[in-house]
Formats: sequence, C-alpha cells, structure tokens
Amino acid sequence: MAAKKKDKVEIAEWMYNTIRGPHITEKATLGSEHGQVTFKVANDATKPMIKAAIESLYGVKVKAVNTLVQKGKNKRFKGTIGRRSDFKKAVITLEDGQMIDTGTGI
Repeated sequence: MAAKKKDKVEIAEWMYNTIRGPHITEKATLGSEHGQVTFKVANDATKPMIKAAIESLYGVKVKAVNTLVQKGKNKRFKGTIGRRSDFKKAVITLEDGQMIDTGTGI
C-alpha cells in the first residue's frame, strides 16, 4: 500500500517538473480564442510527456502539442552584458469544449 502511494507521488512530481507554468503573453492570449493554451515546459520534455502531464493535471483532452525552443536574448545592465536562458514552450490545442483556466492555481 505504501509503495503505491509513493508511486503516485513520484508520478505527480515528474508532471510538475515537466510543466513549469503558463506562459502569458499577448500572442498566447490570442491563441485562447482557438482553444490553445501555452505553457513553459522542461527543456528535455517530449510531446507525449507534455500531453500526459496536461491531461492528468488538468483533466482535459489534448488534441495536439506543438513545441518550440525560444532562444534567450542578450541584455545589458549598467554596461554589463548578460544573457537570458533559453526555454521551451508548448502550445497545447484542446479538444472542442475543453478549457483550462491558467489564472488560478492547480
């Protein structure tokens, strides 16, 4: 019994490590009109992993997952040049009638 509970905790842990959080931008908000939600995900996350995590965490049916790696920008602060980190985004297309409210927590 204890082993089963431990497995559930480990499964939930990898899901939360895969899905870092919602990515709220103007473009991502425009996608919500077409049943799309954008998330920041782990750099090593695959499309099947992202789909499984979204379906189990939010209880929705995922139609498609599109991913991209957004390259970090070079930024300057008081003459010092720095670089933002690269990160991976996933654009999740949901089945008709499905919805995720990213304004509230899980």
